[in-house]
Amino acid sequence: MNKMGRIFNFGAGPSMLPLPVLEQAQAELLDYKGSGMSVMEISHRSDLFEDINHEAQKDIKTLLHLDDNWSVMFMGGGGTLQFSMIPMNFLMPGKVGAYADTGNFAHKAMLEADKIGETAVAYSSRSTGYDRVPKKGEIQMPHQAAYLYINSNNTVYGTEYHEYPETGHVPLIADFSSDFLSRPVPMDRFSLVYGGAQKNIGPAGVTVVIGKKSFLRGRDSRLPLMLNYETFMDHDSTYNTPPVYGIYIVGLVAKWLLAQGGLEAMAVRNARKSKIVYDVIDAYPDFYVGRAQKDSRSLMNATFNLPTSELEALFVESAAQNGMVGLKGHRVSGGIRASMYNAMPQEGCETLAAFMDDFYRRHR
Repeated sequence: MNKMGRIFNFGAGPSMLPLPVLEQAQAELLDYKGSGMSVMEISHRSDLFEDINHEAQKDIKTLLHLDDNWSVMFMGGGGTLQFSMIPMNFLMPGKVGAYADTGNFAHKAMLEADKIGETAVAYSSRSTGYDRVPKKGEIQMPHQAAYLYINSNNTVYGTEYHEYPETGHVPLIADFSSDFLSRPVPMDRFSLVYGGAQKNIGPAGVTVVIGKKSFLRGRDSRLPLMLNYETFMDHDSTYNTPPVYGIYIVGLVAKWLLAQGGLEAMAVRNARKSKIVYDVIDAYPDFYVGRAQKDSRSLMNATFNLPTSELEALFVESAAQNGMVGLKGHRVSGGIRASMYNAMPQEGCETLAAFMDDFYRRHR
């Protein structure tokens, strides 16, 4: 527990938000900018929300060094809706959706695309327990690929791309849900990226989608309006009522990230935080058994097992008693998972590392 009396939430999402963001939201909760209303009450057609919407878009573009050739859109439905929207918009007859199968959510995305058109596995680490992402040259692109889909960071198994594929003329699409705005990204390699906010940049209920305008144009007019990316691009994410309050919080987080020094500074900070935890795992490799190969380790989610499931349950329970929650692994993989997103302070990682060291000495 930190000095403010708040626990350290290592959960994979919904997860921690920066304390200054929560404090500003608290101060503005009942009366936003003298309007006499909460942000939760203002119209999505009002000037107040238009400013919130445009500021959030502008700040995200600033963080990622994007120009006006890109559209930042706010949607509902979480990342899971994107599993369907992407093939509905871009997997045309005669084309093949290529998928790098590196984890639970990448696999689910491919299964959704299978319902819409032809897909191909361009790479898979499924047979080795999703313990790594592809190395350069390992992705095998199918003929007539409509796009290559990757999951930048795999929350369940704790792997992350540290170099992104170069796909040439084939559009590259990425699920950035759990490492969105955690480090600089060479956005020129991508055509569309998205992230559910609840892991790293905001509350549950809003998904940030960023696409090249040229890529988004020309969708099939027979697509349902709310499943067509052009609807969101052309109507500034306000064709219907968007997740107003979630967008407001995402905007506050974007400003907080800018105040920290931008994504370049966050990359240094996040690497330092994760090293504190991985150093303990590496110090006791027979007790804390890491799930990811070292060159694929995620800076966001450290995953590991203990010698027995009983010890894992005790670890989670004891950590909670010491002000650290959310450490139980995903139901698919089990074990332990420590999510160290942008808002997790270094103090939290240091507290967890000290606890891990002590737990090892008491239970080895």
